Amino acid sequence: MKSRKLGKLEVSELGLGCMSISANYGPPADKEQGIKTIRSAYERGITFFDTAEVYGPYTNEELVGEALAPFRDNVVIASKFGFDLEGSEGLNSRPEQIKKVVEASLKRLKTDRIDLYYQHRVDPKVPIEEVAGAIKDLITEGKILHFGLSEASAKTIRRAHAVQPVTAIQSEYSFMERAPEQNDVLKTCEELGIGFVPWGPVGMGYLTGQINADTNLDPKTDLRAEFERFTSENITANMPIIDLLRRFAEKKDATPAQISLAWLLAQKPWIVSIPGTRNIDHLNENLGAIKIQLTSAELHELETEFSKVKVHGGRMSEEHMQVVE
Repeated sequence: MKSRKLGKLEVSELGLGCMSISANYGPPADKEQGIKTIRSAYERGITFFDTAEVYGPYTNEELVGEALAPFRDNVVIASKFGFDLEGSEGLNSRPEQIKKVVEASLKRLKTDRIDLYYQHRVDPKVPIEEVAGAIKDLITEGKILHFGLSEASAKTIRRAHAVQPVTAIQSEYSFMERAPEQNDVLKTCEELGIGFVPWGPVGMGYLTGQINADTNLDPKTDLRAEFERFTSENITANMPIIDLLRRFAEKKDATPAQISLAWLLAQKPWIVSIPGTRNIDHLNENLGAIKIQLTSAELHELETEFSKVKVHGGRMSEEHMQVVE
């Protein structure tokens, strides 16, 4: 495992998204299984772990805190704030709210500092300069080491960065979801020296090739059940993308998920994706991506072939897209 830099923050070239162990992609995993998965990731060289107060809510931070406690000083923990979990369940990034919720996150994570603290979604009611100012105060106090934004526009990133340097931007980005290439976010990150952390790097599981029209996602426990891309019609309509990844995977003695992650690794040296899993076999499969080198000719061929297919269905549900800038 090599390391990469998000701004000035050094992390492993692949991280671990911890959300799906506790929430949102099916019922929560058994706690012991969750701890085992996180510790196995650490043993295999992952030093970058991603969570948020809203995952569970709260239970994922508790799990991450317990799992990483024995080697806290050797890892980078990223968490997020910004949802009003005790009120309207809408957004709340008022400075006093940030300073309150960080204390609770620190307790759950069993730590005295959060290495990277993201605003989970941009709050239109609070100027981003005030959010950046609150984080600047927390950095001065040593409770936060680095500032991040999730699903923010290029304009918001610039405004925040002018007040408190932004270390990383987290947004959905994968072989099939190219919004950051089109909305100037990647370009802005490159210009300002900000790292980029793709969530959903294997298309929320779709690019593994393990999901088909018969896959049953339970709307009670799986957010994807409401997402356009996960209707049985769109799952079927997007199969040419899986076929393309499979063709490349066969050439490389790899899997579609590994090609998806290797493709992201090859995009920019300041991109660090955070595939998530609760399954040790899937974890090992994801880690296999770091051994796959895609040549410039292969990358060009992937782009050429991808340009011939259409991606069917929007990223998320209408409700979820309302809080994406």
